[in-house]
Amino acid sequence: MKKLISIVLALSMVLGITGCSQANTQKPSQESAQESSIDGTYEGTGTGKGGNIVVELTIADNKISDIKVKEEHETEGLNEAMSIMTEEMIATNNFDVDGVTGATITSAGFRTAVADAFSKTGADKSVLISAGKVEKEKRESEYTSDVIVIGAGGAGLTAAITAADNGASVIVLEKMPIIGGNTLLSGGEYAAPGNWIQVEEGIEDSADKFYADILKGGDNEGNPELVRILADNALDGANWLKDDIKMVFEDHMLFFGGHSVERSLVPKNATGYEMISKLNARLTEKNIPLHKNTTAAELIQNADGQVTGVKAVYDGQTITYNANKGVIIATGGFGASLDMRMKYNENMNEKILSTNSVGSTGDGITLAEKIGAELVDMQYIQTYPTCDTQSGSLLYVGDVRMEGRSILVNKEGKRFVEELERRDVISNAVIEQTGGVSYMFWDESAMTDSGLAVTHESEYNGLIARKQLVKADTIEEAAAFFEIDATELKKTVENYNQYAKDGVDKEFNKRGTLVEFGQGPYYIMVSKPAVHHTMGGIKINAEAQVLNKNGEAIKGLFAAGEVTGDIHGTNRLGSDAIADITVFGRIAGQSAAK
Repeated sequence: MKKLISIVLALSMVLGITGCSQANTQKPSQESAQESSIDGTYEGTGTGKGGNIVVELTIADNKISDIKVKEEHETEGLNEAMSIMTEEMIATNNFDVDGVTGATITSAGFRTAVADAFSKTGADKSVLISAGKVEKEKRESEYTSDVIVIGAGGAGLTAAITAADNGASVIVLEKMPIIGGNTLLSGGEYAAPGNWIQVEEGIEDSADKFYADILKGGDNEGNPELVRILADNALDGANWLKDDIKMVFEDHMLFFGGHSVERSLVPKNATGYEMISKLNARLTEKNIPLHKNTTAAELIQNADGQVTGVKAVYDGQTITYNANKGVIIATGGFGASLDMRMKYNENMNEKILSTNSVGSTGDGITLAEKIGAELVDMQYIQTYPTCDTQSGSLLYVGDVRMEGRSILVNKEGKRFVEELERRDVISNAVIEQTGGVSYMFWDESAMTDSGLAVTHESEYNGLIARKQLVKADTIEEAAAFFEIDATELKKTVENYNQYAKDGVDKEFNKRGTLVEFGQGPYYIMVSKPAVHHTMGGIKINAEAQVLNKNGEAIKGLFAAGEVTGDIHGTNRLGSDAIADITVFGRIAGQSAAK
């Protein structure tokens, strides 16, 4: 009997142990998850576009209570994506949320950083009890205002503020979750003849010179009337941004290709964020409603053909925006739309990357065309010559070229174009080189004097990490990194230094002051052309009214910025776009408010 009892007890113990083992391999129930506290603060790291993103994740009662970004080097403005994702992660108690459109790399890096922080808890993410979906901002089915502006980039914000300054009530619609469009991604430089820095430095310039440069730069294909308006009002627009909007400019200028003199103002930190942030601050100050994530789908017309509003879509809801006075289209170009690019210029195919915001898909052009607007210059699509070979992004470190302190060479170590030529000329020349890329060469004094390694530190570090840029003690070492012919590169540098001593570039007649290359370290950056600006778009008149195919103004409809055509001709000169969006944004705002 005792032996039988011993056997039963032994079997019971085995079964008990087996049962415990099986129970431990099962997914924790919500009740057991709640009992296993992981409260605390954890640090995690991810990689964004500009380098490391480091976050602190705080969990309280098994819920995400806070996420703080300790370190990040993302593009100003686009880093707003992390704030948007933080709100959603906290609201849903889930770190596996969708990224923010227009900030893909930043979103992925931030999500990785939060996931890395959570991994330090040692727990499965199932311990975070789902809190459901984020409640979207509630919208009415109908709104009425004097002026409706479609697009919250530089032109749209300028137009909205100007319309409000002229007594109109305004609502701004933006399809993206982040405002700014291509203006935000740009360097933000502004071509202004007769500006305050030119006066200080004794540089002679005039609206007439600027007018001639714009026309020549676009092969005289621009509308002279519109070009005249741009040239005559560019300085006033720059002063408005500086004195009224309180936009801060640096104390130096850049010399963009195609301009006859140095006239391009540089915003604080040399990015478009300075313009967008200051315009947005004024928008907020004037209590102008900004409806983001709202896509304009249709222009509303009355029986007489006058545009009286916009139908837009927000979170699946169709909303009517009535305009008592007018609608302004400021949706930018179509550089991010492969289909539209190839429709008008088959050479702009999938092999060519783009610097553009993903929102630049020609929506406003399509809206206007549907109601009979005339389109012009649609085949003229510009590439920027020195862009990231992997992403197509603009390379701000490469602005050392506009400082006149670098040269472009090919795989063979030879110069092949004037570095301050028009963008299209340089781009076409680059495409003809070995591998379809160029190599920008400069020295330590150029890097120090320009301050670009400091101003754009995150981009610089990212380029080094991705082996798109090398810093080396000798020319031979720098050339070897990219397998460039070092012997020829040394000859090229020697020849250029002699040109600098003589004051004349005997090969390409480079404009501006020539500066000799000195001691190392030396820098070489690889780059290639990418779609940057679409010169074509909606045809407008001097009052920024949209014209139909008969050349008549469509009542109640206005446009400004890259969405329009007939200004820059076949090619836009660098820094003319910011002047364009400011001048015609103000005109559109004034006209619509009348």
